[in-house]
Amino acid sequence: MSHDNTRTAPRICPLCEATCGLTLTIEGTTVTGARGDRDDIFSRGFICPKGASFGGLDADPDRLRVPLVRGDDGELREAAWSEAFDLIAARIPELTKTHGPNAVGVVLGNPNVHTMAGSLYPPLLLGALRTRNVFTASTLDQMPKHVSSGLLFGDAHAIPVPDLDRTDHLLLIGANPLESNGSLCTAPDFPGRLKALRRRGGTLTVIDPRRTRTARLADRHVAIRPGADALLLAALAHTLIDEKLADPGPLAGHLEGIDELAAALDGFTPDAVAAACDVDADTITAIARELAAAPTAAVYGRIGSCTVEHGTLASWLVDVLNILTGNLDRPGGALFPLSATARAPRPAEPGTRKAVPGKGFALGRWSSRVSGHPEAKGELPIAALAEEIDTPGEDRIRALLVIAANPVLSAPDGDRLDAALADGLDFMVSVDPYLNETSRHADVVLPPPPPSQSAHFDFAFNGFAVHNQVRYTRAAVPLEDGRMDESEIHARLVLAVSGLHGAPPSAVDDQAIGTALTRAGAPEELAAGLTGENGPERRLDLMLRLGPYGLTLEQLLAHPHGIDLGPLKPRVTEVLRTRSGRIELLPEPIAADLPRLRRALGDRPAPLVLVGRRHLRSNNSWMHNVGSLTGGSNVCTLQIHPDDAARLGLVDGATARIESSGGGIEAPAEITDTVRSGVVSLPHGWGHSRPGTRMAVAAAHPGANVNQLLDGTLLDPLSGTAVLNAIPVSVTPAL
Repeated sequence: MSHDNTRTAPRICPLCEATCGLTLTIEGTTVTGARGDRDDIFSRGFICPKGASFGGLDADPDRLRVPLVRGDDGELREAAWSEAFDLIAARIPELTKTHGPNAVGVVLGNPNVHTMAGSLYPPLLLGALRTRNVFTASTLDQMPKHVSSGLLFGDAHAIPVPDLDRTDHLLLIGANPLESNGSLCTAPDFPGRLKALRRRGGTLTVIDPRRTRTARLADRHVAIRPGADALLLAALAHTLIDEKLADPGPLAGHLEGIDELAAALDGFTPDAVAAACDVDADTITAIARELAAAPTAAVYGRIGSCTVEHGTLASWLVDVLNILTGNLDRPGGALFPLSATARAPRPAEPGTRKAVPGKGFALGRWSSRVSGHPEAKGELPIAALAEEIDTPGEDRIRALLVIAANPVLSAPDGDRLDAALADGLDFMVSVDPYLNETSRHADVVLPPPPPSQSAHFDFAFNGFAVHNQVRYTRAAVPLEDGRMDESEIHARLVLAVSGLHGAPPSAVDDQAIGTALTRAGAPEELAAGLTGENGPERRLDLMLRLGPYGLTLEQLLAHPHGIDLGPLKPRVTEVLRTRSGRIELLPEPIAADLPRLRRALGDRPAPLVLVGRRHLRSNNSWMHNVGSLTGGSNVCTLQIHPDDAARLGLVDGATARIESSGGGIEAPAEITDTVRSGVVSLPHGWGHSRPGTRMAVAAAHPGANVNQLLDGTLLDPLSGTAVLNAIPVSVTPAL
């Protein structure tokens, strides 16, 4: 520490999936600056505007510092931590005893996977509650990929990622990593990695209805009609099979159903899909041939191809293409990362390279009460949350625990959900640093501390990293007086709902450690040797020791910039959990859904459809209260092509009225040829205009809630994911 009380500290950025290393400048206990950590073994000094704004977000004056409890007058007031947990312990067990476990619903938002506590404790909370009413942000973005991976590989978390640093050909569909920083593909400096691909002579193909920053970098940009992703991918797969270009290579011995796949894709020719995709057949054929001819190649699809009517089929076809070209589980193709806290690899059958058969993956083990939506990965569609609260009947949700989520803005038909939260619940708890559009309805709000006061480890994102590595950073500054550590908040919440209120929070971690040892078949004595300053660190130490590299917490602490665990390697036999022990190319649920895709060949396209878009300086609804990130390109405008604007009588900057099945909103028109004709684009996560919030910067730039255009009835049937893209809309000048 220097004489002026200024110092630096390493910190992993928690603001998006790239997990870049930062170097924080700290004066006393205040973060005054953030720059990229040049010594970080993964990000090598890269930083984006979100990471650079770490100090502003950390010190946001609108962050709650103590719990809020709703008084007898109906108003939220500041309260002691003990009072907040006393109230939870009095209400939740009583409700479950009277009405059953499904009377409590749980909503988990995306920020949970950006914190240690959000990764470690929600599974314990769900285990304590035993409710089937679980909703997460996954049914607004990535659930189709989990479902397709579960059906193909038997494990919903076995998601292959493109080997960005070694591939010769990268095909992106529905992805804009130059602005999103990547999704289900943890890759610091995604832009630099794509530019490196081009420099080494590789090819980048981007399929997107918008000419995004990523598309502008591409060798070939295909402006597909929104929502037609699965049709185009099916035509690519059909072409590979029809022209005898398919060659799974060493994967052939691990495949089941390749002949059935060929029959199922019959008819999805480039000529057949061209009109529906608005992509000429010759272009489709050329892309398929380029994929097959490349020395190595990877196909990568994300949000734009997931949040559409055929999102699971599109996600499945991405991996089908990687399999048919022999690029799955191959360096330079798409590989399965191996994180330091992953389960130890499963051995192959003795004397063979075959995977050991597993339990497989099942869909629809139960259904939602009102509309009968099947569960996927233990979750129900978040689009069904409002009806599960406001529809009378047995097992109606009467209490809600919302952890790091703002579904009033992020889920379809926020007006209905807003009313349901206001009038339909007996009790609600929010774990949230802000009083936002959702947490304003809570009876108890539990605010976690800012990120500088929390330790950080990426349990989720290391499992999607394009290079195997491990990093851990302790809190950069001490916990402020009056605050409670986020892990302790979660642990006390588990105790409160379990009827164990008053037990020490360490009891939750001790139980989790004991359970982990039993499941791993490890001796109980191992617990005594664990190191760490608290329960979460002891749990991390155990997971590292039981993991595939046999690391320890002490080793991580000795390497503050991370430990390089090497490039991704082929390991499909370790990953497979299907009942057959093979990659099941045409699972029954997929085969049953293909006729729906076939019918889409004859659909007449809507004159105007809406798609979302990403902002580099934003992340869904939870980063709009940072002044340094407002303005510039980070604005809520309706992008519209000049031809459409002229036809509709819109001028640049004028207010447009957008209407669809769920309602209508207004937004300034931004006339641009970066969006193809017949398509308009609005960003997700805006609409900060509701009363009773405490987010001054966001309220000053509220924007429009694009999800209010949706009534929540249109879902991808296999995954329950809300259709957020390719939505038919009408646009007129606002009166």
